[in-house]
Amino acid sequence: MAGGAWLQLQVALLLLVALIFSTLSPSEAEAEAEAAAATSTNLRRRQEVQSLLKRLNKPPLATIQSPDGDIIDCVHISKQPAFDHPLLKNHTIQMRPSIQPSGMYGEAARPFTQTWNQNGEKCPDNTIPIRRTKEEDVMRATSVATFGKKTHGSHHPRLAGVTDGHHYGVASATGDANYYGTKATINLWQPTIATSGDFSLAQLWISAGSYQNKDLNTIEAGWQVYPALYGDEKTRLFIYWTRDAYDQTGCYNLACSGFIQTNTQVVIGGSISPVSIYGGPQYEYDYLVWKDLAGGNWWLQVQGKYVGYWPSSIFTHLQTGVADTVEWGGEVNSPRSTTPMGSGHFPKEGFGKASYSKAIQVVDSSNNLKSPNGVSLIAPLPNCYSVMTGSSSTTSWGTYIYYGGSGCP
Repeated sequence: MAGGAWLQLQVALLLLVALIFSTLSPSEAEAEAEAAAATSTNLRRRQEVQSLLKRLNKPPLATIQSPDGDIIDCVHISKQPAFDHPLLKNHTIQMRPSIQPSGMYGEAARPFTQTWNQNGEKCPDNTIPIRRTKEEDVMRATSVATFGKKTHGSHHPRLAGVTDGHHYGVASATGDANYYGTKATINLWQPTIATSGDFSLAQLWISAGSYQNKDLNTIEAGWQVYPALYGDEKTRLFIYWTRDAYDQTGCYNLACSGFIQTNTQVVIGGSISPVSIYGGPQYEYDYLVWKDLAGGNWWLQVQGKYVGYWPSSIFTHLQTGVADTVEWGGEVNSPRSTTPMGSGHFPKEGFGKASYSKAIQVVDSSNNLKSPNGVSLIAPLPNCYSVMTGSSSTTSWGTYIYYGGSGCP
């Protein structure tokens, strides 16, 4: 709705309210005033929603209907949401990293499969597939401003133990001062979410800065089940970033400007299938995030495919420096601690039953992947969610962790 039309509508509403009030008792007038205010607020929010949708949903060159109900828009790579960022207006896309870390440990990457392209669908050349944001997606958020963002709270293992509903089963690297990236093979599951506002995920974290100074920089990637964000309980590939401790900057996936996607086959926020079955086949994805020293950008690779990068300019600490902390594991947002983490089973049950991250490595200053020198464990509610670590020099597992749990009774 144009600004002039919106003003005319507001004036008309005020005149109508004034006319009604002249014939009502004080109590009736108060009730009508409240109803009119609610109507005005609702109209304003819907206008904000439509403005956001116009900004996020760039004009596609092609559209694909996914079997899972998602609409995938094929957007020209130069028109993606990233370039709305004021620091990226004149940014030149880096199509490939200058060099990849050496010494990768683990099994050869298997094919990357998402629901939207299982029937052979693909986007045209020079476009990237983006999951279309729908009106109902935004309306589920507490406000338009918070759509796609983590609300205030302990969204990082560094604050584990804060009683705001966030729970962890996480391992943290402790043996080095600086980290140029990390790699992990993360087991895929589809936990059942207890309430629509809860989520359950498995991911890696790369971070620098602090909550106390409100300058925490993070890069995050993994899978999640999050009904409030996606409208379903499907397991989905996700990313996140912030440079001010989740205050004003950053978002999930491409819900704000920042991450630059280069891959034509991967939908960030798209559903993943198949997932692991308790006591049955196990499925996993390889994730690698590292700082390309030639340009300073932080690249994401999934299943051996370059997905894109976080430009160094959107960060503070991670712009010219490197990470001081890396973590791997599971997180649950569940105020009642009833949503399961990972497979919903505890680490002691082992392979085929518990969630795991294996072949865990960190990137050093020489751009080499190596096993972490030391690992500490974070699980403030071990009777609900726990984590254990191990290592194997004779298999492809290397340094690994099992984590998860059913939640608290």
